[in-house]
Amino acid sequence: MEFEERKKVATNLNIAPLIDVIFLLLIFFMLSSHFVVDPGIKITLPDSVTALPRQEKDIIVFITEDDVLYLDGEEVGMDNLSTELKIKIEDSQKKTVVIKADEKVDLGLAVKVMDLAREAGSEGLVVSAKREYGDAE
Repeated sequence: MEFEERKKVATNLNIAPLIDVIFLLLIFFMLSSHFVVDPGIKITLPDSVTALPRQEKDIIVFITEDDVLYLDGEEVGMDNLSTELKIKIEDSQKKTVVIKADEKVDLGLAVKVMDLAREAGSEGLVVSAKREYGDAE
């Protein structure tokens, strides 16, 4: 009795469809991601050999919908805001304070924060707003 040789089954994995799916997902996420662009003036700066990049960071005061204050991401009370702002402004070369407040915040609270920033030595105030993308007339 002769033994028959077993047939070998070739097993290989075709990864071409997998790569196609990965590229389709990559394209989908690239097209569907939302890029936030701050509005500004478009200018072309002159070239300079000795120019250095700026290392300054903005001083940002956040006011949430429920009137909670944050200074550079750390929660701070209204009582401590003035002293904390003085410290931040003294340590910073850029003495401008950016206020990012929720649209439902009481105007009186926003004005108090502006006054505290001026008293702390701020040379400028910027009230941040979200740019609305729509049909411009």
